[in-house]
Amino acid sequence: MRVKLIITLLVLVVTPSAFAQSTQKSFAILTGLAGEWRGNDTLGHRVRITFRVVSGGSALLSELVEAEQQEDMITMFHLDGARLLLTHYCSAGNQSRMEGTASADGKTITFSLIDVTNLKADQSGHMQRLVIRPLERDYHTEEWTSVENGKETTVTFHMRRMKGRV
Repeated sequence: MRVKLIITLLVLVVTPSAFAQSTQKSFAILTGLAGEWRGNDTLGHRVRITFRVVSGGSALLSELVEAEQQEDMITMFHLDGARLLLTHYCSAGNQSRMEGTASADGKTITFSLIDVTNLKADQSGHMQRLVIRPLERDYHTEEWTSVENGKETTVTFHMRRMKGRV
């Protein structure tokens, strides 16, 4: 019984610290995306994404522009203690807030919805999930899932870093 108590206490002490290191590593991976990216989404749109480390290195700004529609969306990533958070400023006029977790192998960062600000109605369209896979230094995918009227739609962006721009 005493051994079980000691193990439980160790798990409670070590796990938050390990989780904080994991989120810091995930944030470092995200800030490594800084620069200009070009690609296409699964709907056939040409897309440009610019990542900039801002606010003294405490946040990452992502600006996504669909070329044909001249639609842009801003996403801000930041740490909050042991949590990795994002706020997505959607062209729909609302702001989805999500919390990120890394996969066991550290190759995928999945953000899941916490809440949405400025949502007009429960059925209004909003972003619900983001999965980022930094597959190599100059290539990554972003899988955005939105929900509207209870129906989920997922669009994947296949992005390549623009050479000569960091």
